[in-house]
Amino acid sequence: MSKPILVLTTGGTIDKNYFDALSEYQITDSGIPALLGEARVALPFRVVELMRKDSLELTEADRLLVAAAAREAPESRIVITHGTDTMTETARVLAAEVPGKTIVLTGALSPARFAETDAPFNLGMAFATAQVAPPGVWIAMSGEVFDGLKVKKDRAAGKFVAI
Repeated sequence: MSKPILVLTTGGTIDKNYFDALSEYQITDSGIPALLGEARVALPFRVVELMRKDSLELTEADRLLVAAAAREAPESRIVITHGTDTMTETARVLAAEVPGKTIVLTGALSPARFAETDAPFNLGMAFATAQVAPPGVWIAMSGEVFDGLKVKKDRAAGKFVAI
């Protein structure tokens, strides 16, 4: 039997929406439960919305809150949706604060609500990684899985690369 997966949402582009009246993106209710429903995910999972922030706005206190939620959860396999700009900073905090669990961070380079988005694929990669990876912190983006402590976002290329 598959072990249940906890999904912690923090905001980021994956949960952004565009409002014509405001001409800007805003983080709204998490679309992650709907994505998982559309994907017909059969294994047990639980979604907890921790915050609705762009990752550039995350503070050290926010990262410690994410770590505490992961550490205190009964699940040993965790997926965290997160903005891509500071995903690696949160990965470092999680690696230091949450031993013995498999944690996979993922996000999107365009909002999940857009027709052309990487969100569903990245979320699927994160779910698969959470099921098979050993304990540690991982980042699943663009069809690749990275050690969360040995990766960086290459903004010019629009992808993550191993370091």
